[in-house]
Amino acid sequence: MKKQVYVLSGFLGSGKTTLLKQLLQHLKSNDRRPAVLMNELGDISIDSDEVDEETPLKELLNGCICCTIQDKLEAQLQELLLTEEFDDLIIETTGAAHPVEAIDAIMSPLFAEKLEWKGIITIVDCLAWKNRTHLSPAVLQLMYEQIKHADLLVINKIDLVSEMDQGMIAYDIQQINANAPICLTTNARISMKQLNDMNMSHKGERTSVHAHHHLHLTVFSHTFHGSVDIEAFEQWLRGTSEQLYRMKGYVPVRNRQYPMLFQYSYGMPLWMPEEMNMPNNLVIIGEGLHQETMISELKALEK
Repeated sequence: MKKQVYVLSGFLGSGKTTLLKQLLQHLKSNDRRPAVLMNELGDISIDSDEVDEETPLKELLNGCICCTIQDKLEAQLQELLLTEEFDDLIIETTGAAHPVEAIDAIMSPLFAEKLEWKGIITIVDCLAWKNRTHLSPAVLQLMYEQIKHADLLVINKIDLVSEMDQGMIAYDIQQINANAPICLTTNARISMKQLNDMNMSHKGERTSVHAHHHLHLTVFSHTFHGSVDIEAFEQWLRGTSEQLYRMKGYVPVRNRQYPMLFQYSYGMPLWMPEEMNMPNNLVIIGEGLHQETMISELKALEK
């Protein structure tokens, strides 16, 4: 029997990993056995911790499956099919990936008889879309392409905007893609019926947009060797936030035994306490960032 494949698309910080967790719960509750292939632009995976140990997981780091690491993708997919028992494969692309180009990379003749493509689920951050005039033209074009080629559209974080804004955002997005069903969600909650009803539509003309060639995206990681003061860290963050899209990692905080999980997207920082030692790595993604300067500034915060 063929394995059903879902591709998760959406710009940085939109909620793909939260949606991934929902999909895994849905599938397991319906006696399905899911597997995950997770792609990260950087050399450290933070989100892989969100996938439970019972779920087969393959990670693709240091590049994007739609261009730079297609050979690694093929090898990981081959290994999954040979060594793991599963019914569904969920592929979480990087936030900077063009969904159709990602599918082109995944659709190898080697696996054509083993995979059934269910479609592309694109998740859109409500607040980011509302404030899209602050984004660069290249980022806007990429978001447009991710929406245009979706088979299911998830408009997420609706609790951050008014009901009037929700209606206007849904209308805007429907003008780009009138064929895909739209779900308005908080915390990326969709129903199993919406998942089951998905079908891969014909993909028409597409504009090639990709992080490394068009967005001038910078992806790097920093390892902390000392602790930081939260207030000083957030003050530094406010001074650099115009160019930042996403930050994820574990930050050692002064006067705390264990590091804190830190996440940042679209101007919103979030701290969560950890109850064990974690690698003190912070992944930083943005446009046109000065890596050496930012690492130097972060080191200056450490004591």
